[in-house]
Amino acid sequence: MSNKEIFKRISKFTNLAENNNKIDPVLYDKFGVKRGLRNKNGTGVLAGLTEIGNVSGYAMEDGEKIPAHGQLFYRGIDVKDIVDGFQEDERFGFEEICYLLLFGSLPTKSELEEFNEVLGENRDLPDGFTEDMILKAPSSDIMNKLARSVLATYSYDEEPDDTTINNMLRQCIQLIARFPILVAYAFQAKSHYYDDKSLYIHNTTTNLSTAENFLHMLRMDNNFTKSEAELLDLCLVLHAEHGGGNNSAFTTRVVSSSGTDTYSAIAAAIGSLKGPKHGGANNKVRQMMEDIKAHINNWEDKAEIESYLTKILRKEANDGSGLIYGMGHAIYTLSDPRAVMLKKKAHALAIEKDMMKEFRLYEIIEELAPEVFAKVKGSTKDICANVDFYSGFVYSMLQIPPELYTPIFAIARIGGWCAHRIEEFYGANRIIRPAYRSITDYRNYTKIKERA
Repeated sequence: MSNKEIFKRISKFTNLAENNNKIDPVLYDKFGVKRGLRNKNGTGVLAGLTEIGNVSGYAMEDGEKIPAHGQLFYRGIDVKDIVDGFQEDERFGFEEICYLLLFGSLPTKSELEEFNEVLGENRDLPDGFTEDMILKAPSSDIMNKLARSVLATYSYDEEPDDTTINNMLRQCIQLIARFPILVAYAFQAKSHYYDDKSLYIHNTTTNLSTAENFLHMLRMDNNFTKSEAELLDLCLVLHAEHGGGNNSAFTTRVVSSSGTDTYSAIAAAIGSLKGPKHGGANNKVRQMMEDIKAHINNWEDKAEIESYLTKILRKEANDGSGLIYGMGHAIYTLSDPRAVMLKKKAHALAIEKDMMKEFRLYEIIEELAPEVFAKVKGSTKDICANVDFYSGFVYSMLQIPPELYTPIFAIARIGGWCAHRIEEFYGANRIIRPAYRSITDYRNYTKIKERA
C-alpha cells in the first residue's frame, strides 16, 4: 500500500489523534512542570553532574541572569586557549580534543602521536560493510544512513554488549575513527543513486588528520588546501562538546543509563542531532541567507538589510517562522565563543576565496539583528550570533554540500557523546527516569457493541 493510499485510509482519524494529544499550556504552570527541562528564567533544570564540558554565558545574581561574554570549557580548560595552543604550533586540534574528552587530560606529544596512529589504523570499515550496508541500501538523508550504519556495526563487533571500560573505549575510538568514512561513503552513495552523479569511493589514509582525511575522501580529485583543512578542523573542535544538557548529549546519557550497548546509545544521539532544532540549525541559516541574498539588492545597504530583517521577524519573509536563524542561544548572551573563533578563521578564508562581499553581509546581519529584534519584539533580551550563523558559510566556502552540514556536526560530536556515555555509565550509574503527571480523567471501559 502506497503512502497516498495509507493517508487516505487514516485521514478520518487525523483530527481525533490531534485533538486527543493536545495539552493546555496553562496546566504546565499549574502543576509546576518545567517544559523542555527549563526553569522560568530560561536556565536549565539541573539533571546531573559532569566533568566533561561546561558552558558559561551569563552570571546569576539574586536569581537574575546577568549577561556576560560566553566561554566554553572542555574538561575545565577554556577552548579558546586550546585553539590558540594548537594553532600557534600549526597543528590540527580535533584529535587532541577527542583524547582530552575521553581520557580527561591533555596528551603529551608521544601520547598524541600514538592516539593519532590508533585512529588512523581503525578507519577502515569491516569487510563487506561498504557494499552491504551503504551501497546496497543508500539513503536520501545522510544522518539516517549514519544512524543505520552505527547500528549495523553491532553485527560486526565480536563483543558488542561488553560494557567494561576497556571495551567501551575500544568501541568509542573505532566510532570516532570511522564516522568521517561512514559519512563520506553515505554521501557518495546518495549522490550516485539519488542525484545520478558518478560514484567515488576513495580509500582511507592513516597519516592524515580527521579533517584532512574527510576532505580527501569527499572530493573527486582528493585535493584540498592547508587553510581549508585547518578551518574544517576548527569546526570539528568547536562542535565536539557542549555540556551534558544539550539534546543529543542528554540523549546519549539517558539511553546509556539503561545499560544498553554503545551502538544503540550513539545511534539515538544521531537521531537527536538530526532534528532542525538541534544539529539541523546551520542548514536553516543557509536557507535564510539564500533568501536574503535573493531579496536584497545592495548587500552593503544597512537600511535595506534592516528592513528585510524586520519583515522576517514579522513573519512576512523567508519561511514565515518569524526567526532570524543563527541569532540567539539558550545560554550565551553577549557572545558565543565558538562563533567568535569561527568568524575569525572564516574571515581569512573569505579573503583567500574572494568571498568578502558575502562575509561582510553576514557581519552586517550579525550587527543589526539584535537591534531589529529589540524594535520589533520590544524585548530587552540579549542575543548574539551563535556558532550556526557562520558554520554554514564556512562549509559553503569549503564547497561542502548542504546535506553534509549536520553529518559533519555528528563527526565532531561523537567524541563528546562517547565521553558522556562513559561518564554516565561509570559516574552516575543509575537509570534516568523522570516523572510525568497524568492529567486525564478516569473513565469506565465501554464494551464495543455499546460504543457510538
